Amino acid sequence: MRVLVLGGYGNFGQVIVRAIAAIAGVEVWVGGRDQGKARALAEAVGGQGVALDIGQPTLAQRLRELCADLVISTVGPFQGQDYRVAEACMNAGAHYIDLADARDFVCGISYLDQAAREAGVLLCSGASSVPALSAAVVDSLQLRFARLDGIEHGISSSEKTPGLSTLQAVLSYCGKAFQQWRAGRWQTVYGWQEPRRHAFRAPMGPRWMVNCDVPDLELFPQRYPGVQAVRFSAGVGLRLTQFGTWMLSWLVRSRLLPTALPLAPLLRGIAQRLEPLGDGYSGMFVELTGTGTDGQPLRLCWELLALGNDGPNIPCMAAVALVRKMAMGQLEHCGARPCLGLLSVEEYLAELAGFAISVELR
Repeated sequence: MRVLVLGGYGNFGQVIVRAIAAIAGVEVWVGGRDQGKARALAEAVGGQGVALDIGQPTLAQRLRELCADLVISTVGPFQGQDYRVAEACMNAGAHYIDLADARDFVCGISYLDQAAREAGVLLCSGASSVPALSAAVVDSLQLRFARLDGIEHGISSSEKTPGLSTLQAVLSYCGKAFQQWRAGRWQTVYGWQEPRRHAFRAPMGPRWMVNCDVPDLELFPQRYPGVQAVRFSAGVGLRLTQFGTWMLSWLVRSRLLPTALPLAPLLRGIAQRLEPLGDGYSGMFVELTGTGTDGQPLRLCWELLALGNDGPNIPCMAAVALVRKMAMGQLEHCGARPCLGLLSVEEYLAELAGFAISVELR
């Protein structure tokens, strides 16, 4: 199976390329605008490198020429992107996976569902920590509930600075209004506001978290009927960065600043200089509340901790797990859909073996 990774020499792309290169039956191709970088990484893993731009009008033709069976797009930010890459894959007869966590983008891919079914390909958006892993966790725990009332989950990253596109994705909703399902109805909240603390287990400890806009906020009220509240929050380990961005959100909300996006390169440079102050810990939690099968109130909190700055590997492993299932002939879905119900928690976590990552249910 020939797998082409777009943006394959970027932060997330490199992790995916190196992981899938070790999967039996997979031939990995590294794609990007810089052919030199693509070839250098490809040679290091025994693959092939190719120059590709997702904006080129001949993308579908190039994918056919390359005989790609599957294309993985790591080229963000996905906020504001259209579906030209997914459509090019479909027209070339190739499956498509992306790492998007942009709410509108992930939820909107279903409009291609009928065309993808007719083409016999899978177009899967959101193969990342959200919604792929978060939904897998809820799926695995919901059978313990007679009634599921609330889903609160979040991610706190370490001090390791993300790529520019990831930072741009976060800043796109900093101080901006979006809808969140609370008390059984849609309510307006603002990005990077309403700070609250989640007490992660040792050695990580408590972290401050704020509102963030992700696909789960749209998908979970539909996927889990009857749930009254779905809340997602995120944060970073360094309080200086955390509360600096919180203050920035007020400038945007107050319309003193139209958007924080132009500040992304500057803020990324500052974050890189602050990295020595961090502890290398990242965490994710999924907390469910409701009534258990015994009729008693029930609260379960699934928690993942990553040490030694291993956290950035987590979003990449949904794509790796999907590649493994495809290579083994265990994934035969067609259509266009968010990445829900395609992976179990166990399949996802299996790809994280070897990293300093642990999971606990409290």
